[in-house]
Amino acid sequence: MNPYEKKRRWKFFLLIFAIVIGTASVFYSDFFVKKMEREEQVQFQLYVKVTEQSLVMYDDDRFTDLIETITKNTKLPVIMTDGDGLINSYQGLDSAKTNYGVEKQYKKTYDPAYFERELKQMKLQHPGTPIIGLDGKIWHIYHKDSFILTQLRYFPFIQLGVIGLFLLTAYVAFSSARRSEQDQVWVGMAKETAHQLGTPISSLMAWIELMKSRFNAEDDPLIAEMENDLKRLEVITDRFSKIGSKPVLEDHVVYSVIDNFIQYFKLRTSDKVVFSITGDDQVRAMLNIPLFDWVTENLLKNAANAIENEGHITVNIIEHLAKEEVYIDVTDTGKGIPRSKFDAVFQPGYTTRKRGWGLGLSLTKRIVENYHSGQIFVKDSELGKGTTFRIILKSSIKYEPTSTKRIPGMGIDLH
Repeated sequence: MNPYEKKRRWKFFLLIFAIVIGTASVFYSDFFVKKMEREEQVQFQLYVKVTEQSLVMYDDDRFTDLIETITKNTKLPVIMTDGDGLINSYQGLDSAKTNYGVEKQYKKTYDPAYFERELKQMKLQHPGTPIIGLDGKIWHIYHKDSFILTQLRYFPFIQLGVIGLFLLTAYVAFSSARRSEQDQVWVGMAKETAHQLGTPISSLMAWIELMKSRFNAEDDPLIAEMENDLKRLEVITDRFSKIGSKPVLEDHVVYSVIDNFIQYFKLRTSDKVVFSITGDDQVRAMLNIPLFDWVTENLLKNAANAIENEGHITVNIIEHLAKEEVYIDVTDTGKGIPRSKFDAVFQPGYTTRKRGWGLGLSLTKRIVENYHSGQIFVKDSELGKGTTFRIILKSSIKYEPTSTKRIPGMGIDLH
């Protein structure tokens, strides 16, 4: 199992664990909510019985204190209406809005609309309980859930939201720290590799010069190819040395840069793979050639490895005039990539080969996005038919808004 598969499996297990915790929390809170609902319903029924008895024995002083004690200890918001639907009694409402004639002394007001709103809300929550009123008509007592019960209903969702926010913050923080640590490892490994390659490259250069002079092989094609490979090693060393530092971007013709690398690369690949480059041969972009060659090399190597027998690799360069962007499409006729793996192929450690570290496309993505401020993604792929990778770079050619005339560089007027 490669590191990407391990990470995905751990994410899956953590997601299941979070769902289990969230579900258990919701069910546990729901248990208490229902229990509290039953208790409030019993309390309301007691209030109704006491109120009903108080209306029957309203002139019996023996039960007055007991009835008042029970009704005052009822914390539920309650409103009683008469046979005509008018409010004639209430309990547990906001005292700041239910006072008569004491506004100036206690700075409290009487708000009739407040009663109407509360009654409407009570009717929506629970049906009214009928009782026999003093006039012999049917009166109704309404109530609504207490403030604590209402808060408790929303508590699981608030709790899950807080937990989710905490987990998201922790995930972002740990991911950022992990990426920073990975970057330090990349930089350290790259610079150490560049340092280690320096000595043997210098030695090989000296041996080639000695072979030229001893065997009079200045024009020998084999020596020339050895020199090309040695120059390639120097380029690779230069690439590694630039990792971790801000590269110098220069204005280049994209077609020429890619074509030069293809001419070198196709001589070192199977002759059954045909290379071609098409599209706009004048479009320009800000590039660091050693690093961008690395991008091209990784894409072409992956394309060549995806072709089992004979095949074709095409690099098409397109310029989007309106967006001032350059599109570079690398298309192969290989085995293709499943759609579910379009993002995974750029993950460090992801590989479909028995040999390999799965770092090529990860490095490619870093170089394109971090150093060239571009984008790279799998544009299209079909199993058994091939894959197209797309690179998007900012064009270094500006355009006049009133014409299609090209202005190289930083918008120099050509009128």
